Amino acid sequence: MLFAAAGYKVRIYDIEPKQITDALSNIRSQLEHLEEIGLMRGHLTKEQQFQAIEGTNDLKYCIEGAIYIQENVPEILELKRSVHQKIDAVMDPTAILTSSASTIVPSDLCSHLKNRNRFIVAHPTNPPFYAPLVELGPSPWADPDLLPQTTALMKKIGQSPVTVKKEILGYVLNRIQYALLRECFSLIREDVVSVQDLDMVMSDGLGRRYAFIGPFETAYLNAGPNGMLDWGRKYGADILRVCQSFGGPEPFEGPTVDKMQSEMVKYLPLDKLDERRKWRDARLSALAKLKASFDSGEDKDN
Repeated sequence: MLFAAAGYKVRIYDIEPKQITDALSNIRSQLEHLEEIGLMRGHLTKEQQFQAIEGTNDLKYCIEGAIYIQENVPEILELKRSVHQKIDAVMDPTAILTSSASTIVPSDLCSHLKNRNRFIVAHPTNPPFYAPLVELGPSPWADPDLLPQTTALMKKIGQSPVTVKKEILGYVLNRIQYALLRECFSLIREDVVSVQDLDMVMSDGLGRRYAFIGPFETAYLNAGPNGMLDWGRKYGADILRVCQSFGGPEPFEGPTVDKMQSEMVKYLPLDKLDERRKWRDARLSALAKLKASFDSGEDKDN
């Protein structure tokens, strides 16, 4: 949808025909919704954008003539490597081959490819239409122009690319996210707070603070006239003391998960999940619209 909105022709491929049919139906519904709420991207109509997206169960046809190819299969190394190998055999050697991998490092994904010099991880944030961040992690064998080309393309379709400068398990977003989840898991295990109240700490606390600026700018704005130097002097010792009390990683299983599930089901029954997802997406779209209006105002001010 992002590429179609930017004027590109798009082909989507899957081995299961129903996946393609369902995807196209879902895309049409989403385009109708985006038009209703005034969040259509680009200058094309919803029908023009929909017509730019074609489904196929023929991998060779899907890739023929493509300048950019993105693999989105589950986070299973051997599965991804197998799909990449099939793509590698038919892709144009100047095309960009990307993966949506969220934890596996690029060298593990593409070491066996003849076109590994054209491989880069482009890990989107879900849902990408409302959360535009994309993490870019080039393979160790990447051509010098690959990262700049991919960065420019991501910006052209309206995303916010960041460069992961070295290979690291989990990239940046998931390392931060998993560190947060690890401590949340610990707080529930130790019965420090309820599941619902912990979620409120994010939704009504940190989440609101970080909706527009990141943790370093938050700290910078809360510091004294000397910025981060003052912040470190004021809070550094307390931060270290609290961090030293953290426990290590542990399996996400057992009685703590049972407790989390029990509390979640009480305030969000399983038969209400689809309804709640729609509620979430409506608020994400409203936030995206609000941020777009702010950004537009800042552009005018500048």
